[in-house]
Amino acid sequence: MRIPVSWLREFVDVPATATAEDILAALVAVGFEEEDVHTFGVTGPVVVGQVLEFTAEPQTNGKTINWCLVDVGEAEPRGIVCGAHNFAVGDKVVVSLPGAVLPGPFPIAARKTYGHISDGMIASARELGLGEEHDGILRLAELGLDPKPGEDAATLLGLNDFAVEINVTPDRGYAFSIRGVAREYSNSTGAAFRDPALVPELQQYAFEATAAEEFPVHIDDTAPIRGRAGAFAFTTRLVRDVDANRPTPPWMVSRLTLAGIRSISLLVDITNYVMWEFGQPIHGYDFDKVTGGFVIRRAVPGEKLITLDNQTRTLAGEDLLITDDSGPIGLAGVMGGASTEMTSSTVNVLVEAGNFDPTSVARTVRRQKLPSEASKRFERGVDPLVAEPASARVVQLLVELAGGTATDIGSSYLKAALPVPIDLPDGYVAKLIGVDYSDAEIVGSLEKIGATVKAGAGALIVTPPSWRPDLTDKATLVEEVARLVGYGRIPAVLPVAPPGRGLTRSQLLRRSVSNALAAAGATEVISYPFHSRAQIDLFGSADAGTAAAMKLANPLDSETPYLRTSLIAGLMEIARRNLARGLTDLALFEVGVVFQPAAGVAYGSAALPVGNAHPGDERLAELNASIPPQPWHVASLFLGDAVAKQPALAAVPAGLADVLASVAQIAQSLAVEIRVAQGSHHALHPGRTAELWVGDRSVGFAGELLPSLAEDLDLPRVVAVAELDLSALIELGRTEVAPRPIVSMPAATQDLSLVVAEGIPAGEVLAAVIEGAGALLEDAALTDDYRGKGVEAGSKSLTFALRFRAPDRTLTAAEASEAKNGAVALAASRFGATLRE
Repeated sequence: MRIPVSWLREFVDVPATATAEDILAALVAVGFEEEDVHTFGVTGPVVVGQVLEFTAEPQTNGKTINWCLVDVGEAEPRGIVCGAHNFAVGDKVVVSLPGAVLPGPFPIAARKTYGHISDGMIASARELGLGEEHDGILRLAELGLDPKPGEDAATLLGLNDFAVEINVTPDRGYAFSIRGVAREYSNSTGAAFRDPALVPELQQYAFEATAAEEFPVHIDDTAPIRGRAGAFAFTTRLVRDVDANRPTPPWMVSRLTLAGIRSISLLVDITNYVMWEFGQPIHGYDFDKVTGGFVIRRAVPGEKLITLDNQTRTLAGEDLLITDDSGPIGLAGVMGGASTEMTSSTVNVLVEAGNFDPTSVARTVRRQKLPSEASKRFERGVDPLVAEPASARVVQLLVELAGGTATDIGSSYLKAALPVPIDLPDGYVAKLIGVDYSDAEIVGSLEKIGATVKAGAGALIVTPPSWRPDLTDKATLVEEVARLVGYGRIPAVLPVAPPGRGLTRSQLLRRSVSNALAAAGATEVISYPFHSRAQIDLFGSADAGTAAAMKLANPLDSETPYLRTSLIAGLMEIARRNLARGLTDLALFEVGVVFQPAAGVAYGSAALPVGNAHPGDERLAELNASIPPQPWHVASLFLGDAVAKQPALAAVPAGLADVLASVAQIAQSLAVEIRVAQGSHHALHPGRTAELWVGDRSVGFAGELLPSLAEDLDLPRVVAVAELDLSALIELGRTEVAPRPIVSMPAATQDLSLVVAEGIPAGEVLAAVIEGAGALLEDAALTDDYRGKGVEAGSKSLTFALRFRAPDRTLTAAEASEAKNGAVALAASRFGATLRE
């Protein structure tokens, strides 16, 4: 909401020395958010000039310029080059003298152009920031002005004014008006507030005082939304013999421009001006285009209406309409119809100020995709009692500025549910806020917002004002007291955590996994939780196209309507984005929740409980059963170089070994033993895919993307990924980990080379070696996988480094060899392994 300060000063005493920062600070103190400061950007000497003479000079480029002598109130006229042709000798214009700065910024200086020294510039409306008109210069006579040459044009046109902008929260719709903001500024500073709705001059234009003939209006809302009628108030007034071609006065143009509203015509500008001033949307009809009286009703499904933006709208049965005998002429609270639009030929204006149901207006706006300044106010709630004074203000301006005549024709309808009294128990404010406010502070704060306060038995009886529909219970009243007295009175107290609480085992272990991967050099990321069907099919299951997924009923993006079933697709999107920004070496991981519905199960069928009572264990169990399993997963992705190229050292590309190392880090941090076995996945390289096991339970997979898939996704040829079920790992992990003892006995090391068939996974051979070697084996690792000369075709040689140690003695070579022979024997019996000669 933009608030021109000159306008604000009409209703509240803002000090003449107050800066934009001072005004914003006062509004922030009562709960608004500071947004911006707006000015015209005009500084320096900008004065009124009178054209004394000019000479048209054709140029070789086909353009004709005018060499003008302009009186700017100085001893001698100034010579100025002007390219416009919409003026004559004697016209009063706006002249920017050297040293002035116009919006842009555009500094003005004397400069040589077209063979002359142009000592300034004659400005157009757009160059002054007063509109988009740029076909010619601004002639002050068109604005009804006849100032003296040399007079300050910036002051004359309101270009010295500025506006402050605040963010208005949805529950404070009254602040979408100068009236509402002025009241809040008064509440903050104590400055005197003058309610524009109570100005005595408006009484002579009010319907009750003047209307003798009633304009026919019928409320026919037979289909209320959620038990509420669509129209609560509806006022009309007829003004005859307006001059629609009169210019909008500069002070109004200036204020509307600073408020962010484009000046259109005097009649439209008046309705917009009053909307901004009172917060009451106003609509003006060309009365001569209205046939019969008004009927406010719901639309017939499929009915058509051409709105003011010249769009044909197909209406739904919930849309609230304003109609006459010809049919729909406006979407109530949203936008008027083109058939009764005010134009330059309008003579008689029917002024309408209504109050419409916020829910009805909001639904129409979203259904028709037609937000407007009017709907923004109605959606948040408009004071139903302000329609009368707002319409009277429009009549006043039409009479004073457009030369109209107020008639005795009009109508008034009011059936709004006014605020009901609220009991505020003694001591409740202090109990809820924790501050011992005095009775005077409580009563004074509530009266400041416009509420009436009476003493009751053990409580204050508070009736909220009509413009505060958000004040519905005693807690909302307490919030107002805290806001107006000042949040600084509320002490900042650090709560003490109850003893025995802290992170759960699962939380601690998840953090342990994140810390371990980050310590190893990977970067934790958070990916988008909504996926496309293609992403779901890619990693939702090991088999292509078989993954079940939860589809959102109202997704943020129709391209990604599914809740993720895997983390890898999100990691790949992050990798693509980083690659596009030149980051080619990546080690990423994510810890997060995935959604894994069972095929054929109808989730989301249980209705949510209503009310404050505990639903009970049985009901909670039913609710939990209505949502899909949501286990925690951990996934990692590696691409590019694991070790960058250095002098005398070639780069080491990332691959399967790096992603398996991340799996080992996860296993170590959780104290679980993860077994790596040959696996398969439709999105991974068939020869470089591992399935990960804990005991007899599969907990994830690791591997490298298919090169063809990586190419399709604009990723490098080698992309290594892994994903594990972290919830399962935590469940399977040991709750207590015994520390490994420090052994002082020396180790005995031996190498073992076994020849096995090519199709036998090395991991299974390693497991057999470990099992066969027995208790003396401390560590075993695969160090070589050889296929070639000296090894029969179809076979491979696997070399293992074995380390043996006894806790209580030094092993002999014979003991170590005996243990190794046990390993060879078991590998031979299981896989037909033979020692390599």
